[in-house]
Amino acid sequence: MKPVSANSSQSCLPQLGSKLKQLEQCLRSLARELHQRCCSQGKFDAALLDNWQQPAYDLALCQAELSAARALLEHVTGQGSGPLLSDTCLLFVSEVMHSISQRLMACGLAAIRQQVLALLQRQSFTDLLDKGQNPEFRAAVGQALSEGRIKSLGAGLDADKLTMQQSFARFADEEVAPLAEAIHRQDLDIPESLLGKAAELGCFGSCIPQRFGGFQPDDGADSLAMIVVTEELSRASLGAAGSLVTRPEIAARALLAGGTQEQQRRWLPALASGQRLCAIAITEPDTGSDVAAVRLRARATDNGWLLSGSKTWSTFAGRSELLLVLARSEPEQSGHRGLSLFLLEKPAFTGHHFRHQQTEGGVLQGRAIATIGYRGMHSFELSFEDYFVPADMLVGGEAGRGKGFYYTMAGFAGGRIQTAARANGVMQAAYEQALEYCAQRQVFGQPLADYQLSRIKLARMQASISASRLLSHAVARELDRGAGQMQASLVKLFACRAAEWITREAMQLHGGMGYAEETAVSRYFVDARVLSIFEGAEEVLAIKVIARDLIEKAKEHD
Repeated sequence: MKPVSANSSQSCLPQLGSKLKQLEQCLRSLARELHQRCCSQGKFDAALLDNWQQPAYDLALCQAELSAARALLEHVTGQGSGPLLSDTCLLFVSEVMHSISQRLMACGLAAIRQQVLALLQRQSFTDLLDKGQNPEFRAAVGQALSEGRIKSLGAGLDADKLTMQQSFARFADEEVAPLAEAIHRQDLDIPESLLGKAAELGCFGSCIPQRFGGFQPDDGADSLAMIVVTEELSRASLGAAGSLVTRPEIAARALLAGGTQEQQRRWLPALASGQRLCAIAITEPDTGSDVAAVRLRARATDNGWLLSGSKTWSTFAGRSELLLVLARSEPEQSGHRGLSLFLLEKPAFTGHHFRHQQTEGGVLQGRAIATIGYRGMHSFELSFEDYFVPADMLVGGEAGRGKGFYYTMAGFAGGRIQTAARANGVMQAAYEQALEYCAQRQVFGQPLADYQLSRIKLARMQASISASRLLSHAVARELDRGAGQMQASLVKLFACRAAEWITREAMQLHGGMGYAEETAVSRYFVDARVLSIFEGAEEVLAIKVIARDLIEKAKEHD
């Protein structure tokens, strides 16, 4: 079979949209089927969903892939794009069509399998699969990328965002990248000089309104700016730069959602300027992603609270001067209802261990957890022993008691899409390294880039990066309109899985050198692995957030 011509690819775009709609109908059928099986006395019972975790997980993965394919297709259609972007779109959407079909065929529900079988028997459906999955066609896309040394297919950013992107790209290349390998290999702290330069550039204010010293507009959110900044920083180093935005992002959203005016005036300018670096202490050793199960105790005392208990995976907790801590202030209440959110001031500490004893007698200790990647910021286990927090550090004041879960979730929505941007940056770096290496490396007397399989790998990598980036931008715009909470989890699910695969492929293309610590792709590989775990583990987001939302809304589409 011959490769698809440019004109043929562009002519396929309307058909691709039609097929995605047909697959979406299959996903809605699966959601309705699960809704019926999770009903008790005529009402949806979320507890019953645990009996159907595998199909619920598959539903979420399929919806994530479908959303990414639609984002790429809508961009290509709306931009009046050239042949290469159209070809990349055909390649990716056909791959998603195949992936969703296969996953639904194996979901274990006969009615869904029959619906997909009927779709696969349609000639128009299989013709598109054949065109997009043709190895000659896919290799031709990879050849165009390789010969043109094309790093990105663009995302339709306006002039202001392009200027911002270029500014942070220069900072990432000139200031972060030269330090990235040493920070990772030696598990060093992020140098103070780098933190200072990041603050001067406005890195910490990307998610904070202008009235508080950030560069978010006062009259509305601009999540896309935060995504652009994060992606460029993450391209240079996830641990040394890409995650600098995450903690002020979560803290700022929580303060804007529930903080008093005095708390906002006091802390948001300090966060935006980098005068106060912050960390988040939510996760506990026995709770993982189950935020509602938090047990760290907050006991009311004279003029404040005493915190006692443990937290874990609190990234940057040593160096930070401000901690955002979720604790159980109302022990008589279970689940999410008895939780409050506290701001906690502490001295900054370097290294992998710290201990702070207050004049009041309380103690906070931290120990950095040794990790295979994501080094530089260090993730800590924390132990609180009657650690005193003044009353005015309860987020929202007395009105905020018991509302900490909701303020935390407001912060996490931004944190999850910001994690998708981090994933985009890491996979972009891995692709660029692979693109360059394939052009230079000679294998059996010819460049690695001349082989069909290498070209196909590069094409698939670029297609996934483009789709992930465009989906991130689309969800950012939804969040700014006050929607998109579930979609923030959805884009994180897709982007983080894509980052794992792309960094693996980049390492594989490097062969033995990819496994050597002297090449950056080994760092990208171990850094990418954490992305599907933090800010909500993949399985929890897929089943408890994405699938549940789709299933609960299934009846709305009847």
